Amino acid sequence: MATSLRAACMRRVIRLIFKEQGLSVERERERSLATGKAHPRFPRSVRVGRFDIDGMPCASIEPASAGRVGPVRVVLYLHGGGYVTGFIDSSLMLCVPMARELGLRLVLPEYRLAPEHPFPAAIDDALKAYRRLLSEGYAPGEIALAGDSAGGGLCLAVLQAIRDSGGPVPAAALCLSPWADLTHSGRSHAENAATDPLLHLEMLKQWASYYAGGASLADPLVSPVFADFSGFPPLLLQVDSGELLLDDSLAIAERARAAGVDARLIRREGLWHVWPALGDLIPESRQAFGAMKAFLASLGG
Repeated sequence: MATSLRAACMRRVIRLIFKEQGLSVERERERSLATGKAHPRFPRSVRVGRFDIDGMPCASIEPASAGRVGPVRVVLYLHGGGYVTGFIDSSLMLCVPMARELGLRLVLPEYRLAPEHPFPAAIDDALKAYRRLLSEGYAPGEIALAGDSAGGGLCLAVLQAIRDSGGPVPAAALCLSPWADLTHSGRSHAENAATDPLLHLEMLKQWASYYAGGASLADPLVSPVFADFSGFPPLLLQVDSGELLLDDSLAIAERARAAGVDARLIRREGLWHVWPALGDLIPESRQAFGAMKAFLASLGG
């Protein structure tokens, strides 16, 4: 699929914006919030409400047309940000059009961040949000997990935790450019480091150490690329060929399929890490959301 002119231009802009390396966590958080404020006006047809779960801020994003796609009625969305940054407000540019295009309610928790709250705080918070949806009356098979970058990896860690606790797993997981190998063992982590317009390898290594705390980076709950995928629900992975984390998605797809999981991979060209974060600014976002909707619909109802 050809890259749009608008996306090609935005790729150049992103390279300029994110060329500065070595920012402190505080500066990265400031940049994340500033980026979130740059979103266009959201459609009135999508309502964004705020609530909290035992003090954890959350957003409920619900289009007027919210219903069911395949078996799914609600999406639990886990934002990216390398486990050290990322907020509700910095994720709305992606999540509002995603909810609109899917025609589904999205619930977006603002889970605790490292280094103040290392592993397994993010997993614990995501499970808390999942249990909240169950308490609202959603069946596990009516819930899809979704996330980008670190949030995509977090989805896979949460699936492990749910499965290992003996509970029924959600209907599916939708992962955008997941960061699932915090050991950086994939070849693309080195080979694409110079060409990735957004991510910097040394920065990711620092963030990985912040998140892991005293845990091993190879722990499957820290780096889900090393997980046992048996018993997982269907997975949809979307990634760009030129991004540093390409091999994370390739390895997840390979290992999940080897475990008998329906793992589908969409590999784009000429884009960047988590391109749907630009929402309605580029047509490729709508294409990614359309692929998600088609995937969920294919699971039956």
